[in-house]
Amino acid sequence: MYQSSNPSPDSTYLRPARRGKHKIFIGMAPGVGKTYRMLEEGHRLRQEGIDVVVGLLETHNRQETAQRAEGLEMVPRQQINCAGTVLSEMDTNAILARQPQLALIDELAHTNVPGSEREKRYQDVEVVLAAGIDVFSTVNIQHLESLNDLVARITGVVVRERVPDRLLEEADQVVVIDVTPETLEERLKDGKIYAPEKVDQSLQNFFQRRNLIALRELALREVADNIEEEALEEASNGAKTDAPFCSIHERVLVCVSTYPNAMQLLRRGARIAGYMHAPLLLPVC
Repeated sequence: MYQSSNPSPDSTYLRPARRGKHKIFIGMAPGVGKTYRMLEEGHRLRQEGIDVVVGLLETHNRQETAQRAEGLEMVPRQQINCAGTVLSEMDTNAILARQPQLALIDELAHTNVPGSEREKRYQDVEVVLAAGIDVFSTVNIQHLESLNDLVARITGVVVRERVPDRLLEEADQVVVIDVTPETLEERLKDGKIYAPEKVDQSLQNFFQRRNLIALRELALREVADNIEEEALEEASNGAKTDAPFCSIHERVLVCVSTYPNAMQLLRRGARIAGYMHAPLLLPVC
């Protein structure tokens, strides 16, 4: 993915005429460790000679995250005057001028403050990628546009900041950062996600165990589906791989009888099969 050779001071470094590669770290909720993992990989690549900068980092006052960012170059934020209040946003033009090999950009679904050149941070990321700069970014599963209604039904929360599904489809790599709901609850109670005064409210609302279980399943299924679709596409195109193609196909079995609820079971099974892209089997019981 990278060439780690550093240009000499008296030579001119010409960036390859290509679109940058995009790696997305996705999780089920805040606090799973997406940003921390992104920073870890940034440090590793920097040690290998890659020119890495932090384009935008949101620590949310999490000490461990802030400490992990130490030693990485930070691109200063731009200051924007919004209705008499000065707010800061990612300085996309500064990243383009700096021309790193890799930019770490947090919170892909963020909405920029009024007065910014672009409305959404993912649009800024697309500009950076178009300039041939690789990007690592982070996002939570509830921010995907197609899952908005489902997430609202599960959690009772309508997510306002959303990103189009094509971002995951077009990404060169999507990595799930996964922890158990129990681990996430412990982190929340230990004050590692939100301030202490917000813990009880979070546990009673978005961070309820049933919500976390459902969101975790959505995150794992989304990435699994993307991987399988890519593998099927490569196989259909005759792409050569080091290992033989192997795909696990799920099947949905609905046992149909003469009971009154048979049609309800059939409709439910059909919905599940459609969601999982699986064949629907209907033996008569």
